[in-house]
Amino acid sequence: MKTRFSLILAILVVQWAGLRVTAQDLLQYVDPDIGTAHSRWFFYTPAAVPYGMAKLAPSTNGHYGNPSGWEAVGYDTRQHSIEGFVHFHEWQIGGVSYMPTTGILKTRPGELEGTSTGYRSGFDRKNQVAQPGYYKVLLDDYNITAELTATKRVGFQRYTFPKNEQSHIILDIGNKQGESDIVTDAGIKMLDATHFEGYVITYPKYVKTYDPEGKIAMYFYGEISKKPATVTAFTADQVTENQKSANGKGAGLVLNYQTADQETIEVKTGLSYTSNSNAKQNFLAEANGLSFETAKTRAQKTWQEQLGKLVVEDSSEPDKIKFYTGLFHALLGRGIASDVNGAYPKHGGKTGQLPVQKGKGPKAEFINTDAIWGAFWNITQLWSLSYPEWYGSFVNTHLQIFKDKGWFGDGIANSEFVSGVGTNFVGLAIAGAYNAGIRNYDPDLAYKAVKANELNYKNRPVGSGKLDTKAFVDNGFVPFLEQKGAGFVTDSTGSNFAGSHTLEYSFSAFAAAQMAKAMGKNEDYSKLIRLSNGWQQIFNPQNKLMQPKTAAGHFIDKFDPYQPWRGFQEGNAVQYTFYVPHNPAGLIEAIGKDHFNNRLDSIFTVSEKLGFGGGKTIDAFAGIQSIYNHGNQPNLHTSWLFNFSGKPWLTQKWTRAIGNDFYGTEPIHGYGYGQDEDQGQLGSWYVMNALGLFDVKGLTDLRPIIQLGSPLFEKVTITLGNGKTLVIETKNNSKDNVYIQSATWNGAALDNCWLYRDELMKGGKMTFVMGAEPATNWGTKTPPPSAQ
Repeated sequence: MKTRFSLILAILVVQWAGLRVTAQDLLQYVDPDIGTAHSRWFFYTPAAVPYGMAKLAPSTNGHYGNPSGWEAVGYDTRQHSIEGFVHFHEWQIGGVSYMPTTGILKTRPGELEGTSTGYRSGFDRKNQVAQPGYYKVLLDDYNITAELTATKRVGFQRYTFPKNEQSHIILDIGNKQGESDIVTDAGIKMLDATHFEGYVITYPKYVKTYDPEGKIAMYFYGEISKKPATVTAFTADQVTENQKSANGKGAGLVLNYQTADQETIEVKTGLSYTSNSNAKQNFLAEANGLSFETAKTRAQKTWQEQLGKLVVEDSSEPDKIKFYTGLFHALLGRGIASDVNGAYPKHGGKTGQLPVQKGKGPKAEFINTDAIWGAFWNITQLWSLSYPEWYGSFVNTHLQIFKDKGWFGDGIANSEFVSGVGTNFVGLAIAGAYNAGIRNYDPDLAYKAVKANELNYKNRPVGSGKLDTKAFVDNGFVPFLEQKGAGFVTDSTGSNFAGSHTLEYSFSAFAAAQMAKAMGKNEDYSKLIRLSNGWQQIFNPQNKLMQPKTAAGHFIDKFDPYQPWRGFQEGNAVQYTFYVPHNPAGLIEAIGKDHFNNRLDSIFTVSEKLGFGGGKTIDAFAGIQSIYNHGNQPNLHTSWLFNFSGKPWLTQKWTRAIGNDFYGTEPIHGYGYGQDEDQGQLGSWYVMNALGLFDVKGLTDLRPIIQLGSPLFEKVTITLGNGKTLVIETKNNSKDNVYIQSATWNGAALDNCWLYRDELMKGGKMTFVMGAEPATNWGTKTPPPSAQ
């Protein structure tokens, strides 16, 4: 009886402990301010839900735009005044800014260095709260507290005013915000005493370059909790009192009030990229009758649920902050563009309708996304582990684009091509989804599109990237073209980035080949797998580096392995030589195993002194001249290659060191120093790295594998995308004990530094025993499969 009672008590204790772990407040470990120095327009948007359309955030400098259409703009931790609270934050998309004020009315945000020149206000960060799903700040110039939250498609703002006879809510609609560039048209009007609607049309620089017939349209339908005493209209040219509509550049309305002390006024705004009627429908579906406080509670509950798919138990607060902030950015990075009724924005301001989804799975949304360059080493692996619905939405979005336009887009904003880097890895990401078993789409259409992305070149639009596809298919490599004038050149005969393009196209051809093989398309497989060996043609056996070739087949002269931008995009030959992720064994053999290990180990030894990037230089491109640059995508798999070269303990050593040193918990030292986080990619890498799970090949193998690194935490409980549970546990783990001594998988000895992904996805428990010295016999007997 006593034994039975003890057993029951033990079970209850375990169950209680499990509830305690899953119920812990994970939001406390998310710090949205991390990395906010030199961060991109879509980076800092705390008042949002995962993948929401409504992404609300304060802006310190958004109306300035940026010179090239992509640089840091929006919110910078080094600036100390706020010019408004903006609703739309996506790659090349920004708009609809509100600002509460008191006193004499001003209708321009004013200069960053002088708040008196406009309606902007100073603020102190000690009076700021930024959490997943919620933002709050005191505007010092007006003594107004502003709060933000959101549902998927509705933004909520709540302002607490002082007693004042001249209180205002400025709806600044017709000015550029962030990457949106110039506003070509805008309009806003009051529909009745407490409702308004409007639109903004912009022409961003990347749309102008890559899809010149396109445009970006944003629509909104709003409700205010209190009728204004009067309404003032304004445009770029004039201010008109007692007018309830405004049209044209610089258009906006001012809602004027007399407020009592601590009086609150709420504004709710339904958003859409298709029409005012759909903005209203989104509003009615998600926010009708919903209070600010309830919306905030729901938003934060959603974040808790989504972050809670990966539950960490560990004593290190900084590591948990890095982990959950990285996961937060991963789940925030891209935003839906489809409405509640399935309408989505098509090219040129038209509206499309997503097909009715069959089955009971999560609805596939149409999403906006920057180029997926390098994302197969971070976000797609995270998606496939625990968030397959978003991988499915990514695939379905690009297949819809393919149906509508005949090509994949390297990056898309409301269906417009906004190519980021011009290499277009969409096909590779889709092949990875297929081989990982994510298939909530038409597989035949998917393969057709993937094949076209690798092989088709006639009438290929510039926004689809890979303009040198013909050169690659004809030659088996991309011939080098010397830079012409001020820009770079890529055309049907070659590219200035011939080296990196050859390597990238080889990888994506491999991915397409594996998808072809899985679907029984053997003739296509033979052609694509042959193209995947293109890297061999630019490998120079003399210097054991990747070196671009001319069309005549000669290695280029005046070759400097450390020179970026000549032959290699956003990097150099030293970095890109390791870019053969689809066949690491082939690269290791070509270089020589000992030489490979010694060179790569010395690269990390040197780069550690620069924080594995560009040191403390605050710039997105800091590090592109270095020998390793964790701040940019082409390098993100390199530290994992030792698993293939017989020294997995060096992968354990260096991946742990990168997580410790490159990543920080400060506004400036967050992702390197002002490095380019893009849309949650560096955060996703940290998450996967901390779990000790990674695939150099980005899940593109016919039977994908997962390589093992140095798990960071004492215990992580992962809810897998299939609903099963994976537990990763370490024993004797510490800051110094980074090396795996032994491991078990579901109780059986795990002697390899890898396993097949389908085995991992069955769930279970993985246990590692860690130590301070390398266990050079562990994980070396059977290397991971290389070329499949």
